[in-house]
Amino acid sequence: MNKKNILYPMSTLIVLLLIWESAVRWLKLPLYLLPAPSKIFTTFLSQRSELLKHSMVTLTEALIGLIIATVLAFVIALLMDASKTLRFSIYPHFVISQTIPVMVLGPLFSIWFGFGMAPKIIMVVLMCFFPMIVSFSDALGRIETDKINLLKTFGAKKWQIYRLIKIPEAIGGLFSGLRVAATYCIGGAIVGEWLSASAGLGYYMIRAKNGYMLDKVFACVVVIIILSLLLNGIVAFIEKQVYPKRRKSR
Repeated sequence: MNKKNILYPMSTLIVLLLIWESAVRWLKLPLYLLPAPSKIFTTFLSQRSELLKHSMVTLTEALIGLIIATVLAFVIALLMDASKTLRFSIYPHFVISQTIPVMVLGPLFSIWFGFGMAPKIIMVVLMCFFPMIVSFSDALGRIETDKINLLKTFGAKKWQIYRLIKIPEAIGGLFSGLRVAATYCIGGAIVGEWLSASAGLGYYMIRAKNGYMLDKVFACVVVIIILSLLLNGIVAFIEKQVYPKRRKSR
């Protein structure tokens, strides 16, 4: 990796944090309005056990939802590619579903599925499913027909074409959507916890916000960023192991 890819963003971040710190001290902004980065850092350290406990709840919801969304996207994209009739029948509904704000669906899921993990997992699935099925189905549709025709001349059956050509060639598209979904999944779980929860980072954030403890809110945001980057990194690592050709071509 080019050192500039790390050095430049880090330099910008440090400058922004110094400006933030200086502005808070110079303007003497109260904690309930905007905490200084130094205060957020000390709160992060003092609240690390509490943040870790809530992080595990949110991370569990996000991972379960992400796995379910990945399996659904993989299977349904293959079915749509195999049947154009099915694609024309259900793909527009997936697009329309993205126009519905998830905040509207959250209260309904709480009524239908209770106040446990189920509504949060469903929220994660809804937020993660669409980018994966779009990228994977598009990648399946871009496979060179010459390769497929070559297998057909050797008498390959449809499932063999998918196993030997289509899935290996299009798996990069699935991972493209998965990297986006890995960033979304934590946010989906947080939104679900905002609406109804007794644990999790979303619950912790709402409780801190109601007490005007913005240093805890920002400390929670830091944890959310760390978890999102961690999941994105894990997906990139898995992609490198599963599909090294794509990673090397970048």
